[in-house]
Formats: sequence, C-alpha cells, structure tokens
Amino acid sequence: MKRAGIRVVGIVQGVGFRPFIYRLANEYGLSGWVINDEQGVWVEVEGPAESLTAFAEDISQKAPAISQVESVQAKELEVQGETGFSILPSVGAAVKSAYISPDLAICEDCRHELQDTEDRRHNYAFINCTNCGPRYSIIRDVPYDRPMTTMASFKMCPSCQKEYENPADRRFHAQPNACEDCGPSYRLLDEKGCELAAKIDWEKIRALVKSGKILALKGIGGYHLVCDAKNEAAVEKLRQRKFREDKPFAVMCGSLTAARNLCQISAAEEKLLTSSAGPIVLLEKKESCDIAAAVAQGNPNLGVMLPYAPVHCLLLKAQDTWVLTSGNISEEPISYKDEGAVLKLSGLADYFLVHNREIHCRVDDSVVRVFKEEPYILRRSRGMAPAPIRLGSSGPSVLACGGEAKNTFCLTKESVAFVSAHIGDLSNLPTLVSYQEAIGHYQRLFDIKPDIVAYDLHPEYLSSKYASGLDLVRIGVQHHHAHIASVLAEHGICEKVIGVAFDGTGYGDDGLLWGGEFLVADCKEYERVAHCRYLPLPGGEKAAKEPWRQALWLLQDLYGADFGQKQMKLMEALPKGWELLLQAAAKGINTPLSSSAGRLFDSVAALLGIRFYNNYEGQAAVELELRGKAALGRVLPFDIRSGELDFRPTFMAMVDQLARVPVSQLAADFHVTVAAAIEAVVRDVSKMTGIKKVALSGGVFQNMTLLELVSRRLSDFSVLLNRRVPPNDGGLSLGQAAVARERGRSYVFGSASKNY
Repeated sequence: MKRAGIRVVGIVQGVGFRPFIYRLANEYGLSGWVINDEQGVWVEVEGPAESLTAFAEDISQKAPAISQVESVQAKELEVQGETGFSILPSVGAAVKSAYISPDLAICEDCRHELQDTEDRRHNYAFINCTNCGPRYSIIRDVPYDRPMTTMASFKMCPSCQKEYENPADRRFHAQPNACEDCGPSYRLLDEKGCELAAKIDWEKIRALVKSGKILALKGIGGYHLVCDAKNEAAVEKLRQRKFREDKPFAVMCGSLTAARNLCQISAAEEKLLTSSAGPIVLLEKKESCDIAAAVAQGNPNLGVMLPYAPVHCLLLKAQDTWVLTSGNISEEPISYKDEGAVLKLSGLADYFLVHNREIHCRVDDSVVRVFKEEPYILRRSRGMAPAPIRLGSSGPSVLACGGEAKNTFCLTKESVAFVSAHIGDLSNLPTLVSYQEAIGHYQRLFDIKPDIVAYDLHPEYLSSKYASGLDLVRIGVQHHHAHIASVLAEHGICEKVIGVAFDGTGYGDDGLLWGGEFLVADCKEYERVAHCRYLPLPGGEKAAKEPWRQALWLLQDLYGADFGQKQMKLMEALPKGWELLLQAAAKGINTPLSSSAGRLFDSVAALLGIRFYNNYEGQAAVELELRGKAALGRVLPFDIRSGELDFRPTFMAMVDQLARVPVSQLAADFHVTVAAAIEAVVRDVSKMTGIKKVALSGGVFQNMTLLELVSRRLSDFSVLLNRRVPPNDGGLSLGQAAVARERGRSYVFGSASKNY
C-alpha cells in the first residue's frame, strides 16, 4: 500500500473536477480525499502502487473536457490506513494561485432538462451543472465555492442540496446549483423600470420581440439590447436609438439549422459556434440570407452566435434570429448593474428582462473568425477570459496597462499571464473606472502584487497616465514592438523574428506616429528595419474619421495644382472650406506625420470613391476589402528606398486608371500590391539577417484578404499569427507584459530611479 499527494494545476475549479476525481478514485478502489484550495486541486489517495500510478495518469487523460490541466505532480506520503474517498470543504492558503474558469455555455444535458416538461427545472432560466453555467462573472474570490460567489445569498433547497451532495449526480458540488424554489429569478419591467410581471411568460416576451419591441436583457455578463433580426423596422429603430449608423449588429440564431439557413458554416466554424465559449463567429452570408438589410448593410459577413445561456433557449425558438448587441450607450462599457442599466438604457429599450443574481464582473461577448481552420480572435472576453496563457519561463510579476482602443490589461505571475476580458476604448470616465476596478479584482483573485508596470509610450493614453501614478518600476513599451511581442509570447518564441506590425497609429520612438512597421525583434529588444513612408494626417485625429483628408493631400502631392481637374467622386464629395485644410497642412498646422498602414487603406477607399467618412472604426478599410473580393488583383508600382516603403506610385496608378478600370479591380489591386510590398521587404530583411520566422500583428491584419495574400506569398517562411489574443490593440497588453518581463529580469530593485 502506498499513499500519494497529488497537486493538479490549471483550470480545475468550477469545471466538475472534484466530482471527476471522486469517481476516478472509486473506479480504482482508492481511499483518500480531494479539496479545492487557492492553488488548484489537492488530492490525497492511498492504495496499491500500480493503481496510484494509473490513477495519476488518468487525471490528465480523462479530465473533464472543459477543464485545462497544466500539470499533475505527485509525491509520496505516509500511509494513513484511510477507508473510503470523500470531497472535503475547500481551504484557503497564504498564497493564491488557482485559475478561474471562464463562463461556460449551457450543456446539452441542461438544455434537455430545460425543455423536458416532466423535469423539475423545466423552463428554469438559471439551470446549470458542473459542465456549464456562470463562473468568472459571479466569482468574488477563490477558492471557487458558493460563499465566494454572488450565489451566496441563495440557500439551496433540500432537493438541490441533495444533488449537490450526491457523488453520482451531475450537480455534485456544482456551485451555482439552484432551482425555481431556491434560486435566482427573472422579472419583466416596462421602459421606466416598473415591474410588469414577476412570473415570466416566456412566450409572451418572445411575442413582444417578434412584434418589433426592443428588449433589454440581463444575461450572464451584462445587458444586451434585443430585437427581431428579420424585422426591418425594429432593427432601424434600434440603430436610431443607439446612434449606431452603419456598424453591423451580431445576431443570435435559435439553432444551428437557423444559422445554416443564413450563412456558410465550415466544420471549424461549427466547432466554435457550439463550443463551451459560445462566441460570436464571423460567417459568410448565403445569397438566400433573409435577415433585415439594416443588420449588416452591404456586408457579406455576419456575426452569429447560438444560445449560450438558458434564458436564450427559453426566448428563441429554433427558427428565430434576433439581434443581440451590447447594452450600453455608445462608447461606454456594457451595463451590468440593474439600477444603472435601467437609467442608461431607458431611452433605448421598450422592456427590461432582469434577474436578481448579481453580476460581479461585466463581460462582453467574444468575437472570433476562422483562418486556416483555426480560431482567429478579434475580441477575447466571455468564455475565454480569464483563462491563463502559459509563458515560456518564469519572470517578475508585471501589470501591463494596454493601449487606448480595445483595451485589455495583463497581469503576470511566475510563468503565467492573465489577460483581462475586453474593457473597451479608454475614452471616458465610466470605462476608466471599469478598467481600474477590473485590475483590482484580478490582483485580488490571482494574488498578484506586480513589481513592474508596463505601458504604451503615448503620453496621452489614459492607460499610460494610470501607469504613471503607480509606485512601481515603470517600463514603457513601444506600441508595435508590443504587437510583435504578443505573438512571440503566446507561441513561446525566444529568438528574433521579422515582425510586420500594420495598424492605425501608435507612438514611435522618434515622436512621430507609426503604423506600418517592419521590425527585427524578440521579447526584449527590437530594431526598426523598414517602415511605410511618412505622410501627413491633415487635421490630426480627424483624419482617422474622415478619410477624404489624407486622400485630398495625396492628390495635391501627386498632381500639384492640377489635382482639381481629376474627375473623381472625391472631388465632388469635398466639404466647403477644404482649401483651408490644404493651406494648414502646408504650414504643418495640426498635421502630424504618420507611417500608418491603416490610414493608407482609408485613403485608397476615399480615392476610389468608396467611403469618405468613417461611422465606425475601420469602416473605409472594411468596405475597400469587400469591394475588391470579387476581382483578381494585379501588382501596381511601389517603391522601396533606404528602408522606406512608398505607396505613392500605387496611388497614382489607381487614380490614372480610375476612369477606365472598375473600382472593384482597383480595390483588389491595392490588396495584392500591399501583400507584394510586404513580401519584398520581408525577403530583403531575411537576406540581411538570415531570419526565416515572420510574425504578423496589428489591426490591419484583421483584413482576411490581406492576411491570406501575405501568408501565401510567405509560404516558405514560418509565419506566426496571434491565436490566443487579438491581433488588434486587444492583444497589446500581453506583448507589453512579455517585453517588461524580459527587460525587468536584470533590473536592480530598490534603485533610486523608478523608470527603466
């Protein structure tokens, strides 16, 4: 007889791991016990030596599918002569290192019970088990036990308690376990917040939505605004109320069949749609797609999700397709507290469907698409955060503050990084408050006291200002180096790579705005070996919202005083007073220089008459990509001189051909030309350095056409992409953390200076 103590590390709390261990121990006839603690799961078992060995091996091999086992370590203990196996109450510890499961989509077993008229949880909107339900959104602290969650105020009834204590039951130690007799409940309110019904008639609420009403629905991580996606008037009303002119809405389909009726769905896309993360998946529309045009006007793609919470299953029938968009005022974080939501959303919603289970952590829907049969994350949030990202080695603890747009932050501890759920754009006080609260929660949850704070070099970013107020070692990380480092960090790459960072704008080491960068970099240092030519941005930040500005400057630069003779839609669309803009630009007034690749796509969209004003971020570039999808592109002229990539010859070629070549052809030409130019620079750098690994990152690489073209042209290289975090600024914090860890290894703490 032997006894072993086994430490299991990973996402092993809130995923049915202790019941799994209990059943496995009984299968092998072992005695002992299992607990959750603040490091993960601890097991003590005794029995025949060969049984202990097989038991330990099966922990990794047979673990619950929704768990993530990172390590199983065993050590021999003194035999106690125990009989039987039990689950003991969780214990705390001086140091917390347990991981927290993301929120999990409803499982098939719970979905079946929800629809079973004979089941005691029939139509119960908070049904869950050890395999599904809320996790991160309700947890206050670790270890993950009911008293540490917002379910603490709901005392289990005898029936639920019996399930909770029965090792053979699917709800054995399921912390959010509840039923209609003892658990949370929904109420229906009118637009002013007055209660209409405490007993919910699900069919009546569905009928309200089908009739064209807008519903504010409190879900797992916050409020959604809901309307029927096939009701044109309802969708238009939602757009008007939310002041959301053009940006596509995401939809929820009542079933996979309904989604297939709207979109093409590959095996990889179906796997994502039906996964426990339950993200929004960007899919290609079918010609027969019959949703309202206003859902995603002129866009061949549609963001689709399936019901991931029980309440969705109760509201949507299999054939339904509803708009589900974040319940917030434009530019603010998603509403998640009842009183604030009713106040802020009262002018947007006709009805409120609210529940009395507190949401401790707001969390938006994740957004993913598939590239080369693998997930390509555009927003990492519900279902994905706060799952840890394993780093290549241990290092100092870092708080990385992220950027301004699509903000996330990252905290590291030993060899693990915890990237936050999507925060949003740090452009207002409510978002900044949400950001600060989330940082505090992560620090408590994972017991992290950072030694270093990493931040973007842009002095006006609120995240950088927040970092400057902390009494920590401060390490500034250049924006585009952080993009490339984010790729290296998640792939565990230590050597130098050729990094191509294409995005909107980021603050450069020379004080100018970068955005079309070629770097030779690792996670500590970088060298800028090439970049897109600096071009003026007339009007500064306005140029990002009004693509006609840089396009107009380019026309004057290319054709001099004769540019006004060009018969172009751009010339017809110019606002009054445009001459003053050029005069100011000539004097350098509010006209910063930028190497931004993102602005180049905007300018081309304006030059081709596709889009002159952006009603949402990246709209011009999106529409340029869509316009060129139907054509085969040609490589147009471009120049590379002394490490400077100049697309002005490309612009001139397009303008000169505009009268005789279709816009769709020129749009395709631009994408092919940019891909060819990237290839040319990468091959030049590779010849000089011998490097054959390339990392692609930055918001421009959300453009699937460009990403595919570049990947194909560099097929003889090892091309690395972001897969665990977004390529856009949502991934910056991971890259900042990786750089700060490497630079901070040699830092002598206690130095008089707090800057590195």
